[in-house]
Amino acid sequence: MTALPPSICVFCGSRNGIRPGYGAEAEAVGRALAEAGWRLVYGAGDVGLMGRAARAAQAAGGDTFGVIPVHLFDREVGKRDLSTFVVTENMHERKKVMYMNSDAIVVLPGGAGSLDEFFEVLTWRQLGLHEKPILLLSTESFWAPLTGLIDHFITEGFADPSLRDFVQVVPDVPTLIEALRDALSCRRLSAE
Repeated sequence: MTALPPSICVFCGSRNGIRPGYGAEAEAVGRALAEAGWRLVYGAGDVGLMGRAARAAQAAGGDTFGVIPVHLFDREVGKRDLSTFVVTENMHERKKVMYMNSDAIVVLPGGAGSLDEFFEVLTWRQLGLHEKPILLLSTESFWAPLTGLIDHFITEGFADPSLRDFVQVVPDVPTLIEALRDALSCRRLSAE
């Protein structure tokens, strides 16, 4: 029986955003995951940053695992040519399947959906339901307002300072890959 390669869940926008750097970084993430021999787990869309990351991973020979709810199949142009393609009944099931099939979570720029995904896995981590690394790829400082909001939660007494420790912010793809290597190595050692 062959062990699965590490699987990295990538939450990101179904749009490209206004800055060219967002798309370039999404493509770089897909390529880098494939080059590292890791599986991309993502929302199965072929649009926006999602599609760009997946196409780049595929072009680099990477394994891709996509999960899309039936009601978004047309809107997000479900990408059927993935290594694994799963259709769920709803958004919650989508997030659960993505989470269950990943070893780490990476959040690229995105909108309300990406925030929903981020806060769900962060809340699960805060509650002690998992210890998977959560990384924010803050392309062009995209996530600075979010990290400020997390600090605000803490300052106003709605979260312990430990909440900051559950999220690692990285500025670029090389730093992201190095942080993932370190986190996956630590998780592997603690499991032995």
